[in-house]
Amino acid sequence: MSRNDDPWAQAWRELLPRILPFSDVSSADFPLRRILRLSLFQVSVGMAMVLLQGTLNRVMVVELAVPASLVGLMLALPLVFAPLRALIGHRSDYHHSAFGLRRIPYIWLGSMMQFGGFAMMPFALLLLADVNNQFNVLGQMGAALAFLLVGAGLHTTQTAGLALATDLSPPEKRPRVVALLYVTLLAAWAGSSLLFGKLLTNFSNELLIQVIQGVALATIILNVVALWKQEAIDQQRAANPVPRPPFMETWRHFTRGGRASRLLVVVGLGTLGFTMQDILLEPYGGQILGLSVSQTTALNAIWAAGSLLAFVLAARLMGRGSEPYRIAAIGALIGILAFVAVILSAPLDATWLYRAGAGLIGFGGGLFMVATLTAAMALAEGGFSGLALGAWGAVQATAMGVAFAAGGILRDVVMGMANRGVFGEDLAWPGLGYDVVYALEILLLIGTLVVILPLVLRPGDANTRAGSKIGLDHMP
Repeated sequence: MSRNDDPWAQAWRELLPRILPFSDVSSADFPLRRILRLSLFQVSVGMAMVLLQGTLNRVMVVELAVPASLVGLMLALPLVFAPLRALIGHRSDYHHSAFGLRRIPYIWLGSMMQFGGFAMMPFALLLLADVNNQFNVLGQMGAALAFLLVGAGLHTTQTAGLALATDLSPPEKRPRVVALLYVTLLAAWAGSSLLFGKLLTNFSNELLIQVIQGVALATIILNVVALWKQEAIDQQRAANPVPRPPFMETWRHFTRGGRASRLLVVVGLGTLGFTMQDILLEPYGGQILGLSVSQTTALNAIWAAGSLLAFVLAARLMGRGSEPYRIAAIGALIGILAFVAVILSAPLDATWLYRAGAGLIGFGGGLFMVATLTAAMALAEGGFSGLALGAWGAVQATAMGVAFAAGGILRDVVMGMANRGVFGEDLAWPGLGYDVVYALEILLLIGTLVVILPLVLRPGDANTRAGSKIGLDHMP
């Protein structure tokens, strides 16, 4: 019996796609090994996001005693660059270089900006923390520049990287390839959180410098490996560059018909609706429900489990022909139920309802993210891969930044008014500010359903439905 007829080998070949749900994303011109190597740019982006939003957030406030307001301003600076992702994607669509490369120059530019920001960041932070130093203002300026450079770099790298993955993938496999890159980002986020927490257990200024500089070096190494020989040299494009039309002209063409612009409105509203609670959910559990730090920290695992389950379900539904817009609407509806559960958990004294709400937030948000990402991939079919993914990323990142700030500010404003007796004695309780934010999120998700309804009812075009399987539909 030949090797090819071996029943064990045949069984293994049939079982492998079920064990490795992304094993079928490869193609002859874009094999799985090359896809995984390209996905390393998402690892660098994930490391940067964890360091900025998680590790440095705590270190600056606690260990370095930097005022929380100044920390919030520094962490908001990377989001200043987020709205420019659409412009970056547009310019990479028509970039002219000596070798005909389009995406790699932008990935390299983003990598260098990240490296430069991380290189100056630790010393700027130490100078910033020393309020008695006469050069403290230079620390403020240096830290602001460092955070801005890192933010600009990661947005540039991610936009060009996702566009390059779209260019290299066959149309029917593009959503699954981009989904694999997103899973890589999530894995890098989780791994980096554990690594940085372990490395900074015994905090010292020297250790902080070493960690940040290590991230800078890892960023360059990972991104160089990721982009190496990914984009073919095109002498014809180099000799005869495609003229780059004005951005607004291309944008009008891209949004012609209203589907693209409506999708971006949906992404903005839905992201606001799912994200305003991000910095409030754990404090709510501790302050209102009396849960311990370990119990509220466990919400991250519950949320993550809900998100992964949503990934699986979305893949199954789109694998069977369901349209992304319909799945996004289902995700928004589940989000509404999730916030109702969280609001009711306090008056009912039901911590299980609070945990269930947290899981449903992750589940609904996961469905919404996957579906809108797949819909954006469909819009890239007209030759606007950089613009489409850049616009999706710009709207999502900007909405997240606004949501982070708005959630905290709204909660504090409402509680301040309640403490002054503006709403009467009956409503002067610690959970009012939280509930107002949750109620606003419900209204935002209702608005998301209203805006997305015409896309759900309108018969989907072939581009939206084509290749909507994202590679998790066979997960056991």
